[in-house]
Amino acid sequence: MKRYQPEEILIERGEENTPVVRRTLDHLPDTPVRIVEPGWEREAPPRDGTDSFAAGKRRLLFTRQRSTFLEHCPAGTSGLVCCNYLVVSLISNCPMDCSYCFLQEYLANNPLLKVFTNVEDLMSEVAKAVDRQPWRQFRIGTGELSDSLALDPLLGFSGDLVPFFAARKNVLLEFKTKSDRIEELLKHDPKDRVVVSWSLTPPAIADTEEHGTASFAERLHAAQRVQAAGYKVGFHFDPLIEYPHWEEGYRDTITQVFSAVDPRRVAWVSLGSLRMTPALRAIARRRFPQTRLLSGEQILCDDGKWRTFQALRVKMYRTITAWLKEAAPQAPQYMCMETTPVWEKVFGHAPSCDKDVARMLTQPNLVAS
Repeated sequence: MKRYQPEEILIERGEENTPVVRRTLDHLPDTPVRIVEPGWEREAPPRDGTDSFAAGKRRLLFTRQRSTFLEHCPAGTSGLVCCNYLVVSLISNCPMDCSYCFLQEYLANNPLLKVFTNVEDLMSEVAKAVDRQPWRQFRIGTGELSDSLALDPLLGFSGDLVPFFAARKNVLLEFKTKSDRIEELLKHDPKDRVVVSWSLTPPAIADTEEHGTASFAERLHAAQRVQAAGYKVGFHFDPLIEYPHWEEGYRDTITQVFSAVDPRRVAWVSLGSLRMTPALRAIARRRFPQTRLLSGEQILCDDGKWRTFQALRVKMYRTITAWLKEAAPQAPQYMCMETTPVWEKVFGHAPSCDKDVARMLTQPNLVAS
């Protein structure tokens, strides 16, 4: 996987000596650096060019998060089954550039790659939330607005987060990634409280639609290494992509994954259909005119997003969940952003509430490392 190299580093005044800034400057001594005033990006004129979103990724801004870090996952939309997942974001935008990524629309007006320097505020906020409810099991992820690990060799956030979460028995931290940047993780003991999960598509899709990511083989090798180091691993087949010969592609992918890792040490596997708003479809068509994602059978759903035609996506879910059950019978499976009727068609039942899904994913189900 290619190393991220920004064209310019922007540091908000007052943040110059924060640990994450110092670590990054040590790794990028030759990159131009500019000190900017707080709020600078709101008044900065857009750069010329036909793809301002891609240009924004090449400018790395260090700033403070002035809002709260801990939020409920926005995928918990009314009418869809929710897994009660919480998210924290230390980074906004991603060095990778998947053709289906929702950030193209969500961050279209603010595409700088931002890093929030006040990680201590994040940990304080999380501690207040989880320590006062020791009876409740939490799942918290860092991969909502960026890849969790792609920039870790520069930023080193895993060195802050792994020891913090490893010390708490009622919360699981999830790093969600398409990278192979796991070297920093290997320096720490997760104490069974950290899940490293990979988003996977068959190599034929990863190679053409997931630009700047680690290859399928690189992701798999990284999963083997972190599992051997004591981390739980997870896998997200999300989005599922319908393409010619998808059955062979996904069957082979699943076979390779569970031949490489110990299926008894897989924390969870999720599935989700390709889903795009009309605006995101237009952006993807403009930025990636060669994409094959928009050529399948898709319909506009009640939540305003285009999805694979229901009969076809139920067929895909049923086919792939059966293969997963065969390969990793102990690994809990769930779907992201799907309706109760689809759950019932795929699994034969639907959770009665979001706590059912959360309980399934946090109960001890793995053999010891």
